[in-house]
Amino acid sequence: MLDRQAKPDTRARILAVAESAVLAKGFASTPIDEIVAAVGITKSGFFYHFRDKSALAKGLMLRYMEHDKQVLDEIFARGDELNDDPLQGFLVGLKLFAEMMGNLPEAHPGCLAASFCYQDQLFNREIRDLNAESTLAWRNRFRARFDLIAKRYPPRQQVDFEALADMASTLVEGGLILGRVLKDVTILPRQILLYRDFVRSIFLPG
Repeated sequence: MLDRQAKPDTRARILAVAESAVLAKGFASTPIDEIVAAVGITKSGFFYHFRDKSALAKGLMLRYMEHDKQVLDEIFARGDELNDDPLQGFLVGLKLFAEMMGNLPEAHPGCLAASFCYQDQLFNREIRDLNAESTLAWRNRFRARFDLIAKRYPPRQQVDFEALADMASTLVEGGLILGRVLKDVTILPRQILLYRDFVRSIFLPG
């Protein structure tokens, strides 16, 4: 009789191997046979967990979204635990985020959402909608925080909080790309710290 833990473990390994391959060379260039060989299972073992490559794409996106939310929740919760001021807690969270990215042993492999966006013609509507949802989650997270901060610290000038929230995801995506191209792991953390300084300047008097 099979160990009940084997199924979720195998599925998790399939997703981990597939994500690494997709980030390295794209979804279209990642064949199922390669994943099967890397995980050490049969093809029928793969299809037990994912009926086809579209199901794999959905699994990858859901896994990415869950992990993304968990990491950001933990980081900014720690910032708030260290400071009950909404602005200062947010600034601490950004510093922790920069430190986490700076402590990676090598250049970050990239973002699954961006990889899927570049090849969106390969995916069905459900996958594209999930990708949009993952991006909007960043906007909504940061926008909600800026609205909260503004109640205590009215901005010194009129600011588009939605654009300011989107700036977080755009600088992270851009920082990941620059870091990989230039093989410089310090680019992304420095971008996050610069964003932190910019946010501070919007809400605090000079």
